[in-house]
Amino acid sequence: MTAASDRKELISRLQKNILQWEGYKPPPAGTHEVVGLGPVEAAFPNGIFPLGTVHELVCANTEQAACCGGFITGILSVLMQNGGVCLWIGLSGDLYPPALKAFGVEPDRVIFINLSKDKEVLWVIEEALKCTGLTAVVGEVREMDFKQSRRLQLAVEQSHVTGFIMRNQSNKTGSTACAARWQIKPLPGEPADGLPGLSFPRWEVGLLRVRNGRPGNWTIEWNEGKFRPVEKQAPEQQELIVKKLMVG
Repeated sequence: MTAASDRKELISRLQKNILQWEGYKPPPAGTHEVVGLGPVEAAFPNGIFPLGTVHELVCANTEQAACCGGFITGILSVLMQNGGVCLWIGLSGDLYPPALKAFGVEPDRVIFINLSKDKEVLWVIEEALKCTGLTAVVGEVREMDFKQSRRLQLAVEQSHVTGFIMRNQSNKTGSTACAARWQIKPLPGEPADGLPGLSFPRWEVGLLRVRNGRPGNWTIEWNEGKFRPVEKQAPEQQELIVKKLMVG
């Protein structure tokens, strides 16, 4: 082999190793997706949703924070389907544990901790992410700088626990060490069987930043225990659905 081909092979091997360190491990044999997000997963390097890394989700208001919690719970239902425990550290205390059942997660498999300060939450998140006995850790904070996010990323590189950091009503969206930055917004769902007020949760899923991937926006629905991509609706279609719900 020539020196040029040796260098090319070495670079390729290093790139694969780096992706695995960042959580982009191939899914089990015979499967193509990790969490069933369809086209969203295809936006990540090698089409793999990164586990064993930290995801950042920015929430501009309480409404976005609520639907973001539902979206995360849907992912947890997949990660915890073969057992495992999740730690959920919050600031607001607004989470209603029985509601997790709607997304396939039994609340008794989630340990809930409520604190009052970002500093306290970040310390607990970091310590929890070091615990190999956990499947995932969800934390709610208002602000987090690059140094703090780097500490969290270093923790998961050793434990391979997956972390989800919800930035609730954050005023800053500077650079962080997280593998991906998301923004989840609620969308009106299609009424089930024409019945007003009954519809499946639907979100506009925005992947704002992803290392070595392709940011984008998708419409995703939680339907019969699974994520299902749906075609984006025109503004007039969304307005019509809202009017139907109000009339009903």
